[in-house]
Amino acid sequence: MLTVVRSSKFRHVFGQAVKADQCYDDIRISQMTWDSNFCSVNPKFVAMIVDASGGGAFMVLPLSKTGRIDMSYPTVCGHTGPVLDIDFCPHNDNIIASGSEDCSVMIWEIPDGGLTTPLTNPVVKLDGHSKRVGILSWHPTAHNVLMSAGCDNVVILWNVARGEAVVRIDSVHPDLIYSACWNQDGSQILTSCKDKTMRVLDPRKGTVIIEKEKPHEGSRPVRAVFVADGKILTTGFSRMSERQVALWDPKNFGEPLTLQELDTSSGVLLPFFDPDTGVVYLCGKGDSSIRYFEVTDEAPYVHYLSMYGSKESQKGMGYMPKRGLEVNKCEIARFYKLHERKCEPIVMTVPRKSDLFQEDLYPDTVGPEPSVEADEWFQGKEGQPIMISLKDGFVATTKAKEFKVHKTLLKTTAASAGNQQDNSGEVQSLRKEVKDLKAAIEELTNRVKELESKH
Repeated sequence: MLTVVRSSKFRHVFGQAVKADQCYDDIRISQMTWDSNFCSVNPKFVAMIVDASGGGAFMVLPLSKTGRIDMSYPTVCGHTGPVLDIDFCPHNDNIIASGSEDCSVMIWEIPDGGLTTPLTNPVVKLDGHSKRVGILSWHPTAHNVLMSAGCDNVVILWNVARGEAVVRIDSVHPDLIYSACWNQDGSQILTSCKDKTMRVLDPRKGTVIIEKEKPHEGSRPVRAVFVADGKILTTGFSRMSERQVALWDPKNFGEPLTLQELDTSSGVLLPFFDPDTGVVYLCGKGDSSIRYFEVTDEAPYVHYLSMYGSKESQKGMGYMPKRGLEVNKCEIARFYKLHERKCEPIVMTVPRKSDLFQEDLYPDTVGPEPSVEADEWFQGKEGQPIMISLKDGFVATTKAKEFKVHKTLLKTTAASAGNQQDNSGEVQSLRKEVKDLKAAIEELTNRVKELESKH
């Protein structure tokens, strides 16, 4: 019987680790046993959760700062407990959120060249969870909207600019939340939970739109992400503890469109979906490989493409947004793989002979501009992603959305000590401004004197 090989331009995608001098070395990656990515990247920075004595810290490096990182390199270290998840804001590359065992979420602003001194004061601290905060995700299209999920089984949607919890979903999940993510325009949230139920929620009402019990029979954690056309891809375990990947159509949740057994490893599979190419990458915690599949409209829907393998296992994984890739090298994805002591970029490319822009590999992709402000979104306005072309490589034409906190709107916290700290920060920056102005005036006065003496 003649089998026809399915044609796909991604059949020959191959992954390659960068050369040793392009890695970030001598970083003590966190030893926490928590199933988050431990890493977040964007076109400016790579951030990694690191081991810290007496609290929680993560490191933020400019992408260009490769090689050995000095032990004394400054970290972001304002949390009092270990950091469990970090996420860069999609609308401003200098803003990153962190969630911690200390039950708080903090928002940080990273200066353009990276840190020169340890960062201990967040721009905003968000208090609302009663147990550790393990999942964070920024809204894809609404500016300053952040979702957090904690071990108190609560999902909170924050208006970060106002520093307040606007929606609190606390009666839906009876047990630990394993994963929580947005769909492409942020009109729905998808969660998976320890009670073996996957739920699609209306984020503003906090109500369940549809749910599916036991997408996977096994009792180990399930991960779920939205893929194309509102379909849902899940990773989980069979009753015999084999790892599985499944695709679901929420219009008919009865049976999966496809369910495939992968192997018998124990690590949770973290899925990364690329809506531009329809490729999903599965990175197992503790695995030494990345498998990738193409999700299409025809059976069996999830088509195995290939696997990138290496010797060392991964402790976490960062995934670069499309606008941070090198289009002239036909790079369609880049991962930042965390080892025990380093971070190693892995580049996924489609081999092409021509070095001209490949229209078919790079359809318009999501840009950094938000399409709706937080207040409008919470009031019900939807925002579609604003797309950009990568034809000439991504260049920011507008200044990144400035991160403004409405200081006057921030809830006054009972902890006046916190306020004093904030004020001292402001006082210091004002003093610095005054000092700079004095210096500038002095310089000008001297110039005038010089010119006068010449005449």
